[in-house]
Amino acid sequence: MTTLTRSDWEQRAQQLKIEGRAFINGEYTDAVSKETFECLSPVDGRLLGKVASCDSADAQRAVENARATFESGAWSRLAPAKRKAVMIRFAGLLKQHAEELALLETLDMGKPISDSLNIDVPGAANALSWSGEAIDKIYDEVAATPHNQLGLVTREAVGVVGAIVPWNFPLMMACWKLGPALSTGNSVILKPSEKSPLTAIRIAALAVEAGIPAGVLNVLPGYGHTVGKALALHNDVDTLVFTGSTKIAKQLLIYSGESNMKRVWLEAGGKSPNIVFADAPDLHAAAKAAASAIAFNQGEVCTAGSRLLVERSIKDTFLPLVIEALKEWKPGNPLDPSTTVGALVDTQQMNTVLSYIQSGHSEGAKLVTGGKQILQETGGTYVEPTIFDGVSNAMKIAQEEIFGPVLSVIAFDTAAEAIKIANDTPYGLAAAVWTADISKAHLTAKALRAGSVWVNQYDGGDMTAPFGGFKQSGNGRDKSLHAFDKYTELKSTWIKL
Repeated sequence: MTTLTRSDWEQRAQQLKIEGRAFINGEYTDAVSKETFECLSPVDGRLLGKVASCDSADAQRAVENARATFESGAWSRLAPAKRKAVMIRFAGLLKQHAEELALLETLDMGKPISDSLNIDVPGAANALSWSGEAIDKIYDEVAATPHNQLGLVTREAVGVVGAIVPWNFPLMMACWKLGPALSTGNSVILKPSEKSPLTAIRIAALAVEAGIPAGVLNVLPGYGHTVGKALALHNDVDTLVFTGSTKIAKQLLIYSGESNMKRVWLEAGGKSPNIVFADAPDLHAAAKAAASAIAFNQGEVCTAGSRLLVERSIKDTFLPLVIEALKEWKPGNPLDPSTTVGALVDTQQMNTVLSYIQSGHSEGAKLVTGGKQILQETGGTYVEPTIFDGVSNAMKIAQEEIFGPVLSVIAFDTAAEAIKIANDTPYGLAAAVWTADISKAHLTAKALRAGSVWVNQYDGGDMTAPFGGFKQSGNGRDKSLHAFDKYTELKSTWIKL
């Protein structure tokens, strides 16, 4: 556990070397066009550095190298146990460079340094090592055949994987993809968000240091409409994996159809219901969880508990507990280890969140706490955690993903009504249920159309639990052994003896 102070982190930030170039075939390189974009810190608006703005020419170069490396077998045909050892070394290097990576993450996207150091970096390293550990323990199958035939069912790496990852958990979301994609022997082209590219760029060198051959992991920073589109349309990219907005997820499906029908796996938006019944076993615990579910990571979480459904008979008792619990979530300088809420990722996102808050006012919801931009004097992008009461599920703030710390409180009278409201959304990523009645917990969980349902907690699970959504929250799963399905093809080989 580090004992670094805000002053220590600020001093390290001044000395931090920022690498902004792309990483192709084992080397850092400028974009072919030499174009760059400015990387600004949401902490205080400072210029962190200039980052390569890759486009189709860089995508072409990276795909050619990734394909050649895959076909060479240097990684793809390496024994699983040997790939496992390299992946574990890769994870170890992330831990070894934890403070540097945490600082890059915090400066780049504004999350509190304590979260970057204690959640994001360890979570990323665990995703790499867990996937690596699993790869030599996954067996293929022998079909039930007549005595004179042999039927083999084997999994093979898909080939070249394009991975487009979001800005809210830049390192961890990248490693959720890299863990299974690399462990199964694929070559990967990682496209980080232009809002937070720095950790992805940095770990590319650590991958080579760990022993991953040049060309297996390439990183292309840049914009979605340039290099992201180029990867999505490229006929030699076999699989595209994505975490981000539902709008972009739909566009990627179109690009697949317009190109080579590449497999497309999507983890998209959410508008997750957090349902608190009157018989919840501990209302104080539920209130603390409700506050955390909307304020953690500045509310920039796809599974944020942005709709709080409360049984009407306890709402007047429960809501004050949530308001009190939210006092622990106060925006501050992300480099201060005591800060719980940092800055929103950039000015554009801050203005989006503020516009939703204005929409809540306009549609007649009652603001009960927060709702303002603060700390303007810092040059950073900070918004108070916000609660609206008296929300109808038809309101914009209840239907659309805000991706900020804005909570909509909705009352209900019966379990059936709660389930109807919870499912009345285009999304289906996550949900939570608070009740002491085991039958009610099970029946409600079964009725909820969501990929993850948590009972008497919010945001449970670990690497062993699959993560993904129903409906317009996407398809496929990250984490768990199910994640390997996205990066492998099934082959049937039938042999007559």
